[in-house]
Amino acid sequence: MEAAMQQLATTYEEYLGALRSGDRRVALNTVRMALAEGADIRDLYMDVLQPAMYEVGRLWETNQFTVAQEHLATAITQSVMAQIYAAVICNPPIGRTMVATCIGGELHELGIRMVSDFFEIEGWDVFYLGANMPPDDVISMIDEHRAHLLAISVTLGGHVMQVRELINAVRASHVGRRVKIMVGGQPLNRSPDAWKAIGADFTAGDAREAVKMATEVLA
Repeated sequence: MEAAMQQLATTYEEYLGALRSGDRRVALNTVRMALAEGADIRDLYMDVLQPAMYEVGRLWETNQFTVAQEHLATAITQSVMAQIYAAVICNPPIGRTMVATCIGGELHELGIRMVSDFFEIEGWDVFYLGANMPPDDVISMIDEHRAHLLAISVTLGGHVMQVRELINAVRASHVGRRVKIMVGGQPLNRSPDAWKAIGADFTAGDAREAVKMATEVLA
């Protein structure tokens, strides 16, 4: 266990260094090497990619990263996730379906991408819609695929009320009674009871907790 934790810590430092220098090849090779040495992709998401992007955000907020550097780091991490996920072996289907989206106007979607991947690994059918999805289209996807769960991500505090508007639209629709709604993101993590105020069924602080909470709520 200690050796695995040390490996992840080393991988994190190397990955963050690659993001700082904007080197996609080094970033990808760093993660691929960790996988080849036995690291679990979920641990890489939680202990390498996610904290590295949090650090990128901190560097941008403190004017140590430009907007261009932050966008490049995000693009690199999106590319890395797409390439390493192709090698993942998912659990057999469990008969559960999730629709996942960011609210309109959101440009940062790494968090909900990670959540979607975690659910797929656990055997869920996941329909990841990405960002800027109109409420009517979200409702149509829930209906078409008879989704058990809608996952909504928000990264900016100013967009929390838009999450509420999407939730209200879903609740008022013909799918509102049968679908559970999970919300997550930094603004909600900072305000533990905010998910109740905007009408969600539950929240989760990260992808691993999201799977655990969804399993309990839908049991």
